[in-house]
Amino acid sequence: MTFRPFETIEAGRMSRWLVTCDHATNIVPPSVNGGDLGIAALDMVRHIAWDPGAEGVARHLAEMLGAPFVATRFSRLVIDPNRGEDDPTLVMRLYDGTVIPANRAVDEAETQRRLAAFWRPYDAELARLARRPGTVFVSIHSFTPRLAGRDPRPWQIGILHAADDRLARPLIDRLRREPDLCVGENEPYGGHLPGDAIDRHAIANGLPNVLIELRNDVIATEADQIGWAERLAPILTGVLAETGL
Repeated sequence: MTFRPFETIEAGRMSRWLVTCDHATNIVPPSVNGGDLGIAALDMVRHIAWDPGAEGVARHLAEMLGAPFVATRFSRLVIDPNRGEDDPTLVMRLYDGTVIPANRAVDEAETQRRLAAFWRPYDAELARLARRPGTVFVSIHSFTPRLAGRDPRPWQIGILHAADDRLARPLIDRLRREPDLCVGENEPYGGHLPGDAIDRHAIANGLPNVLIELRNDVIATEADQIGWAERLAPILTGVLAETGL
């Protein structure tokens, strides 16, 4: 069976929203070192290989919004679809203290092969979906509660933005009215990452956009993921309506 580097669900989904999940899975395709990056199985289920829980939230959120959904089917350790082609972290050799043996000797030829096999097909699908008139781009990610040797992260949810905060700013304000939430603005990561997926497909085309980061311990189960999707869907819908975008 031919490996497909992304999954798209769009039949009958006509809303303006586009829900994406760049780090949906920890799958290593067989064409990459026989499907084994040389790291322990316990490391392959950590945040270094994917965004645990993010796909479930994104999938349910897209369904609730009546939105097209697209997600990767390859691990970020194979090649990171949320980095530009010239980003030095496109293929990670070391991540949060873990050496990635199969990536240590990756040269330009292998990088180009992975770009052609995985990164560019997903990128082209994002571009195709983003061309729909009036698209509003929402990217779902998750983050670990604590990086090695760092302080615990208090936020359950972070809203990331860079050059365009038309959607992010009112969304942050709305979420901060939720009494049980600690909401990060450009936390736990900065919102400006030149060449990332939102930069390439939303900001470059003037599309309203937001990147939502959820701490992965609050979306660990399917029930958690459905719960967050149910919480976010009406908030996003209301915020978009209020902005008039």
